[in-house]
Amino acid sequence: MRILILRLVSLCCLTSMLGFAGSWSGVLVDSKCYASRLNDRSDTPSWVNWDRGLAVRYCSPNKKTRSFAIVQQDGWTYKLDPAGNEKALALLQRKDKNSLYVVAIKGEMDRNILKVDAILAARQTKP
Repeated sequence: MRILILRLVSLCCLTSMLGFAGSWSGVLVDSKCYASRLNDRSDTPSWVNWDRGLAVRYCSPNKKTRSFAIVQQDGWTYKLDPAGNEKALALLQRKDKNSLYVVAIKGEMDRNILKVDAILAARQTKP
């Protein structure tokens, strides 16, 4: 009986760790535009010749953007869930026109999609 209880407690502890919130920061981009730029490269498959900063600037979101993603400093890209898209759009409408929107996001990761709890403007940096 003790072994069964110990196994049950261990299982509960391990599964509860999956639900912890995390935080991510990066540049907010138009998700569809960035994915298109990423997939439509006509050069060789090498990343050496690809300018991620140019793609980030080209895909800077505007008030018509409905699908957002963040591009982290190391190049990883994460799409936002529908609630996160709404929060990003609200943030975009509050901020004055800017070329880059550096944000900090708190939430959970689910299959490379961020389930956003909060999104805040961070300080401006170059991509």
